Order: sequence, then C-alpha cells, then structure tokens
Amino acid sequence: MTASTGMHPAPADSSHASAAFQEGEVRQRVSQILDDFVDGKITAASTGALPVEVAEYVGDFLNAGGKRIRPLLCVLGWHAAGGTGSADQAARVGAALEMFHAFCLVHDDVMDHSATRRGRPAMHRALAAHHSKDRTRQAATDIGTAAAILIGDLALIWSDELLHAPETALDARQRTQLLPLIDTMRNEVLYGQYLDLTATSQPTPDVGRALRIIRYKTAKYTIERPLHIGAALAGAPDTLLTQLSAFAVPLGEAFQLRDDLLGVFGHPDETGKPALDDLREGKYTCLIALTLHHAPGAQADQLRPLVGCPTLTEAQAHLARSIITASGAPDTVEKMIRERYERASSALAQASVPADTRASLQHLAHQAVWRTT
Repeated sequence: MTASTGMHPAPADSSHASAAFQEGEVRQRVSQILDDFVDGKITAASTGALPVEVAEYVGDFLNAGGKRIRPLLCVLGWHAAGGTGSADQAARVGAALEMFHAFCLVHDDVMDHSATRRGRPAMHRALAAHHSKDRTRQAATDIGTAAAILIGDLALIWSDELLHAPETALDARQRTQLLPLIDTMRNEVLYGQYLDLTATSQPTPDVGRALRIIRYKTAKYTIERPLHIGAALAGAPDTLLTQLSAFAVPLGEAFQLRDDLLGVFGHPDETGKPALDDLREGKYTCLIALTLHHAPGAQADQLRPLVGCPTLTEAQAHLARSIITASGAPDTVEKMIRERYERASSALAQASVPADTRASLQHLAHQAVWRTT
C-alpha cells in the first residue's frame, strides 16, 4: 500500500485498449454537444438581456476535467444491447446525464461547504468571489451560495432540455422505456445524498449503513443506471438489464470505496481537492466505520472528534490517518474493492453482450477502480 493513496498494486487489465470503442471520441462528442448547447444558452441570454455569466459558469464547470464516465457508460449500454448505426443519439442522452451530474455536484459542494472541485474553486466560491466587489465577505458568501443553488437548478432543467431536444429524437418506444429509468436514477441519487447528508459527522462502526449510502449515491447512479439508460435506447430486454446490474452494482461500490480511500490518502495534485476535505466534512464511509470497529477504544475515541472537525489541522489529519492505518481499515477496504471488482468482472464475462463491448466495459471498469484521481 502506498503512503499517498492507500492503493495496493492493481491487477493487470485483461482487456485490450484498442477495444475501448474510442473513448476519446465519445468524450469529445459529448463535450461538443454540451458546448453547443451552452453556447446557445449564452446567445439566448445575450439576446434577451439576461446575465450571460450564468451559462458561462455552467460551461466552465462542464469543461473542468470531468471523467465523463456516465456518458461513456450510456454509449456502452447502447452497444451492449446491440445498438446499430450511429451512436450519436446515445451520446446526446449521455450529455443530458452529464448536465444532470453538474446539477448534483454544484449542490453537493454547497451542502459540503467544499472549497474546490477538480482543482478549481467550487461554484459557490467562484460566484462569491465574482460578486465580492463593494460587499462584505458574508454578503458575498451568501450571494455565492444562493447563486450556485440557482445555477445547479438550471443545470437540472437543462438536462431535461437536452434529453427532449429535437436533435435527440427519442421515439415513443424509447420515451416509454427510458424516462422511468431516468426518474428512478434521479430519485435514487437524491435519496442517497439525503442518507449521506444525515449521516455526516456522526461516525459509527456500522459498515452496512456506509454501504447503503454507497449503493444509492454512487453504484446505481454512476454505473448501473447510465448502462440501463443506454441499453434502453436500443430496446434492451429486462434480462439484459439484470445482467448489466450484476456487473454495475459491485463495480460502482468498488468505485466509491476507491474514492473514499483517495479522499483521505490521495494527493491533492491528483485528486483535485484538498486532502483534508473528507475528514473535515465528516464523510460517513466504510473506511471510517471499519476503523471505529477495529481500532482500540482509546484510538477510536481520539478519532471521533477529528472526523467532521471543520478546523482540522494538518497535524490532526496526520493523527487521524495514523489511527485509520493502524486499525487495518485501508487494507480491508482494498480487499473489498478487489472482491467487488472480481465479482463485476465475473458477471460481465457471463453477460450476453458483444465481445468488443465486453472488452470495453472491462477496460473502463479497470480504469474506474484502479485510479489515483
């Protein structure tokens, strides 16, 4: 395990990079769709004498280095279900998912009081700085927070506009199969966020509770539903959706477990966020729950007031990391990640999907789990 990330050596990627369905091209196409949409909003705002900065901030946020994993999985789901011809419709639906994700992240940063996102000031911080002239610091902060909430709300509305745009061209069958899945995804992630929010700064040894948060906030939202949505575009039967779930849910859990390790042990230059954020926010994670379960009582008592301390210092964070490491929790989380990755890989091997799509999903799974960012 490395001191910087807590990561054990990754297993070899058995897929072929050449089989990754031109991930770069998909990302580029999704980015182009989003750029064109935002440019249209900037033009409309300018014509209507509305503040163009709103759309500009959304555009900057969308271009700040996101992985585009949900659009990629949407397109892969379409391929998995035997989609033929151009994948542009799947890319457009994927762009709608990415716009919805922007809504989630902007609001998440407000709720978590995050200073940065992807190495840049979080939306509410950037807006506070933008509106700071001739205002007190508190007034600018309040405006930044309120404006970020509004911009997040617009991103939610715009995700629907992208989905229902004439260019996306959903037919009646696709709308009937697709829209309930999108509604389900939105419900799940917001319930997951509520579970996460209400558990914050209340660390306990309950690993099951932490896994429940992971399942709804990340596993279903990030991996399972984008695959389902893409597959539904191509008319996938329920049997295929079930097979994709067997792959997606353990992979999504592994993805978040890696995120939890990086949130405590990751390097800010790679993760794009301060190394103290997760500890200061008091994130309820398997890593913390396992530490409290296995650490001696005195060390567990030392850790509790540090998790969720908004003024946590580097020295206190070092103490927290020392307690976490000594408990063996990082090694246990690594084992949980590997077990879930292997379970997902086994399910994928048995799924009724084209061979090249299987290789692409395996490649993407490897990238998602064995990462340092």
